[in-house]
Amino acid sequence: MADPVIYLDHQATTPCEPAVVEAMAPWWSEEFANPSSRSHRPGLLAAAAVEQARGQIAGALGVPANAVVFTSGATEANNLAIKGLAEAELLAGGSRRHLLCLSTEHRAVLDPLRYLSRHGFALTELPVPPSGLVDLEQFSQHLRADTLLVSVMAANNEIGVLQPISAIARLCRERGIRFHCDGAQAVGHIPLQPAALGIDLLSISGHKLYGPKGIGALVVGPGVQLAPQLHGGSQEQGLRAGSLPVPLIVGLAKALELAMADQAERAERLAALRDQLWQRLQALGGIHRNGAAAPRLAHNLNIWIEGVDGAALQRALRPSLALSSGSACSSGEPSHVLQALGLSRQQAAAALRFGLGRRTSGAEIEAAAELVSAAITELRQR
Repeated sequence: MADPVIYLDHQATTPCEPAVVEAMAPWWSEEFANPSSRSHRPGLLAAAAVEQARGQIAGALGVPANAVVFTSGATEANNLAIKGLAEAELLAGGSRRHLLCLSTEHRAVLDPLRYLSRHGFALTELPVPPSGLVDLEQFSQHLRADTLLVSVMAANNEIGVLQPISAIARLCRERGIRFHCDGAQAVGHIPLQPAALGIDLLSISGHKLYGPKGIGALVVGPGVQLAPQLHGGSQEQGLRAGSLPVPLIVGLAKALELAMADQAERAERLAALRDQLWQRLQALGGIHRNGAAAPRLAHNLNIWIEGVDGAALQRALRPSLALSSGSACSSGEPSHVLQALGLSRQQAAAALRFGLGRRTSGAEIEAAAELVSAAITELRQR
């Protein structure tokens, strides 16, 4: 029997916690009713479960319950936030047509923004320095009188750097600009209260915080008007048509509860393991960390390696390690995030993203360090 693969790709997805699976279990086949069917008791029970979960999520994030709009994940939440805000502006007869983001945003933000840029909106994709952190002075200079929306992710999905969200929000608020934040990699991993930070729209994904795939949410701030992107029903305050997946919603609430409970302890433990891994790999020489060392997600390490072919390195590690060279949505292309930091396509292809997780052990980190070191040494000798 082959040795088990060490999983270090937790920024692509996380395992669903057993307690989350247990919480979802009754709602698959025992209490299976549609929560929109409120003319009978099973439907009312399902509706109550949805509202209880909504309240739990809202409480964890410090927002009113009606601010939480359930979606199929962060990608849909991003689309609803970005395209929904733009269409609402058009419908209201507003004149703001400028959109701004960082060049290192996830494709689920870049693609809807670029879609709008082909339909009458102007888009600025602001470059970042090698740290990956926004230059606030440069950012401020690119805000315009007609800027409608700024979208900046809280934690980068590849290099893990944490943007100065409150400072960005303040600059937007001073100019009456709506601020959207993709929080898929941040919620459940770092303290993040959208209302306190000044975030108007926050996207969440269940499977990034040890919950189920197929569920997420958009947190909508007071006074924000959105046009629905899915039509066919009045669910979710008319913002998102479709029958609500009760088991997944219950699972998202439970996952967030568990994530908040061990957030601080988990971050401290994983940061120590990550730094241990970095020290081991750095000793090889020719190993470069991508993005600022801090502020950064505790469970993220992203490096590029001199003197190796990226494809050959991935092939060498695949039997024993589960990790990636970039976003799970990149279709095998060299990372646009790493290239935005100044890396060449070849350098970006020779990168590794280590995403540690709740169950990652010290023994696994030691084994991973040995495996990666051996693969790099062998490839450099060819």
